[in-house]
Amino acid sequence: MAKKFFIIFLALIFSANILCFADETDDWSNYSHVDNAWDGQKSITNKQFEETMNALQAKKKKKEALFNTAYELFTTKGINATAISDIVEKAGVAKGTFYLYFKDKYDIKNKLTAFKTHELFEKAAKALRKADISGLEEQLIFIIDYIIDALASNKALLNFISKNLVMGALRSALLTEERTEPDFYEEFLNLVNEDSYKYECPDVMLFTIVELTGSTAYNSILYNEPLSIEEYKPYLYRTVRLIIASHRQ
Repeated sequence: MAKKFFIIFLALIFSANILCFADETDDWSNYSHVDNAWDGQKSITNKQFEETMNALQAKKKKKEALFNTAYELFTTKGINATAISDIVEKAGVAKGTFYLYFKDKYDIKNKLTAFKTHELFEKAAKALRKADISGLEEQLIFIIDYIIDALASNKALLNFISKNLVMGALRSALLTEERTEPDFYEEFLNLVNEDSYKYECPDVMLFTIVELTGSTAYNSILYNEPLSIEEYKPYLYRTVRLIIASHRQ
């Protein structure tokens, strides 16, 4: 009985959101059993439940295909040379599906930037947990160093995100269901609270450090200006330490 109620509950949720996932290629008769769940005329079978879940998974895969394809084209052809028709054709989805998720190619570009930068900080945070480093100052230096090395080894990604690294460090309205890991900003606040010092405006401190890192690393990695990134790191980290110290209370 409990399983039956659970299946009906999920079906009701799905029916309330099905318009958000449908595209022009959908056969609406596939979802007739969802409408029946509302008036109680039919019970939801295991087969129908599986069909509903499969439909949701198919929608998710379409969005992932658009994301992955757009990133590939933007980093190879460039955003100006990439049309929406190029993205949907290579992703193998209908053009109407694209507009279910994104306003235009600049919208998907911004969401990709937020996602890719957030992913960088997620990976850095995981590496930090494994490294078992204590003290906020050393923890932030570790995170910045990890991200710089990751960008230096992936210049296509660095070119794509440009100097917008801060989008991944702070909470972003552009990140919704794409985010699968805990918010990095929350992890940062936990590090701040666990430190032996108290800090004034930690969000401003993080913003300043990441903005500085993003802009200077971009020039240093891609153009060796003012120095190569390995030569520049000591100067950058010295400045980061001064910023952290200036926020201690």
